[in-house]
Amino acid sequence: MSLVTAQAAPAADAQPRTVTVVRDIFDPLGLDALTWESWSEPGRAGVDVHRLYTTDDAANGAAMITRMAPGAHGDLHEHLGHELLVVLDGELRNNNGDRYRPGDLVIEEPGSVHQVSTETGCTVLGIRHAPTRPVA
Repeated sequence: MSLVTAQAAPAADAQPRTVTVVRDIFDPLGLDALTWESWSEPGRAGVDVHRLYTTDDAANGAAMITRMAPGAHGDLHEHLGHELLVVLDGELRNNNGDRYRPGDLVIEEPGSVHQVSTETGCTVLGIRHAPTRPVA
């Protein structure tokens, strides 16, 4: 696994750009090479995150890789925009009983309310178009 951020050399007719590449994202051992931080919020336990980007616009979108330890869970929350999840490793459970495994792509619609957890541990790529709101 490697994380590369570089100024890409443009082709003759292309604009210069900065690109970030995370290689071998489906390799669970390689994910250890990323920089992880604890994601501590009320109602959330056993979750680490590697933030890929956040947006500064009013929607506050974000992309992240989330690692959940065995027995970990997120908070009960409402989505204020779409969220796209790709399970990279392990099994993610939704409180409605759904179970998602490696290679599953899940799209949460705006207004959906749920809580995720894992018995075995899992790693998930998530892209949010807007933040979530905790539900009591």
